[in-house]
Amino acid sequence: MQQYDLAIIGAGPAGMAAAAEAAQTGLSVTLLDEQNRPGGQIYRDVDRAAGPRGAILGQEYLHGATLTAGLGQSGVSHLSGAVVWAIEDGFRISFTRHGRAGQVEAERVILATGALERPMPVSGWTLPGVMTAGAAQILLKQSGVLPRRAVLTGSGPLLYLIAAQMVRADTPPLALVETQTAASLMASTRHLPGALRGWRYLAKGLKMLAEIKRADVPRFTGAANIAVTGSTRAEAVSFRSKGQEHSIACDTVLLHHGVVPNTQAARSIGVPHAWSEAQQCFVPETGTWGETGKDGVLIAGDGAGIGGAMAAEFAGRIAALKAAEELGRITAQERDRRAAPLFSQRSRETAVRPFLDAAYPPYSGALRPADSTIVCRCEEVTAGDIRSYAKLGCLGPNQAKAFGRAGMGPCQGRYCGLTVTALLAEANGQTPDETGYYRIRPPIKPVTLGELAAMEDPSANAAE
Repeated sequence: MQQYDLAIIGAGPAGMAAAAEAAQTGLSVTLLDEQNRPGGQIYRDVDRAAGPRGAILGQEYLHGATLTAGLGQSGVSHLSGAVVWAIEDGFRISFTRHGRAGQVEAERVILATGALERPMPVSGWTLPGVMTAGAAQILLKQSGVLPRRAVLTGSGPLLYLIAAQMVRADTPPLALVETQTAASLMASTRHLPGALRGWRYLAKGLKMLAEIKRADVPRFTGAANIAVTGSTRAEAVSFRSKGQEHSIACDTVLLHHGVVPNTQAARSIGVPHAWSEAQQCFVPETGTWGETGKDGVLIAGDGAGIGGAMAAEFAGRIAALKAAEELGRITAQERDRRAAPLFSQRSRETAVRPFLDAAYPPYSGALRPADSTIVCRCEEVTAGDIRSYAKLGCLGPNQAKAFGRAGMGPCQGRYCGLTVTALLAEANGQTPDETGYYRIRPPIKPVTLGELAAMEDPSANAAE
């Protein structure tokens, strides 16, 4: 079994930056990632897509190539297509790759698992033709394909980015249906002093809105009562905006109302989590350097709380320096000297986040959906089912599994967990922290018996 000083899980901006920084301190590093090429979601497939689609995806996307280049240096073993399904004390990391299971060991672990799109359960969201906005962006980055006659629905800056990219690709959306209200925008003004430190984000947003306006893409704000309608597939989006009812015929509906930390790996090894009221989700409890309540485990990037790609990059480097100092490769003084500019840069990047969180809150109608709306797609459990469990004495998501299998499907609760917590908390008059979340156990991703049977001899090199 191959042994390393540091194992990093996730090859997005945080993971790639951490790997390069750690290698420069002399640590041996293994970087495990599910994708066949590095980049994560934000820089997905950047080495291949930069040439043909760089003008559409934008200059910030092209920055990812500087991070992928750092993986080629000595000391970094990048295991692409490696699906991590267990992390044991020690740390022994089990994964599947190329149809067989494998294991590596490391003295320290950095979790750089990034974010997930927050599910947006509204009426009709399980119909064919409905997908997340992030999924549409994956199609664009990897294949140069975009859905036609699409309506972007939800809230958040990512909607503007995807709409602008669709415009540049000569496939503009039919409309932007946005759920943020004038009240939320007004409430966000108290964060303007901090937001002005991140003025580049604000300027970027205004530029994208100008692109969208020049393309004559209609915008509807303050949307409520959102529903996707159709008999066998999505045919239209209906909603209420500014006192008027609307229905927009379309072929595709792209839903998005924010992203949340991907906490499955961290929860599986007992890292404590707490509810973030600002981001309306659970986040792991981390220190200044990304350290956690689990000795030897650090978390960097959006997996520790949503901050964006550049903030994730700086956080990855900071966590790597902490790991190098703990392992005796650099002194505490050297760690602090190298980290000082990184902390400053990360602070500037995250200054705008409170403004964005307040201005673009998740859609309330999807946080607490109507009884008839499916919330657990794997097991077809509705919001009404969850509420009925509460009436029968169900106090938390783990009990909900016994009542109706919510969270027991292939996604293992990734996409229904926050909704189930919110529904039970409201029904039982508890806080999300009191209600809790699913107890995550390995395997945290599906693994077949065939893959286990094909596991190489423990004495073999898992990187081969």
